[in-house]
Amino acid sequence: MKNKENCACCEKMTERTEEERKKLIHRLNRIEGQIRGIRGMVEKSVYCTDILVQSAAVTAAVNAFNKDLLASHIRNCVARDIRAGKDEVIDELVATLQKLMK
Repeated sequence: MKNKENCACCEKMTERTEEERKKLIHRLNRIEGQIRGIRGMVEKSVYCTDILVQSAAVTAAVNAFNKDLLASHIRNCVARDIRAGKDEVIDELVATLQKLMK
C-alpha cells in the first residue's frame, strides 16, 4: 500500500461547481440511506428476495453515480489534460474504465 505522499490520487484535485458538488453529495446521501435501509431489513430478518431487490436498487444507484462522475471527468479533467498535452491521462482513463467494468 502506498503512503499518502506517494499516492497519485492525492496529487490531483477536481474543481467542481457548487451545483455539481451538491448533486453528487445528494446522490451519495440517497445511496447511504438505501444501505441503512437494507441493514435494517437484515436486522429485522426480512425475506431474502425483498432484500435482494433493494440491493439491486443500490447497485443501480451506484452505477448511475459512476456514470455521472465519469461523464464529468471525461468532459472536464480528461479534455483539459489532453488539451494541455498530457496524453498520459488517456492511459489513466483506460485503467479506470477497466476497473469499473470488472
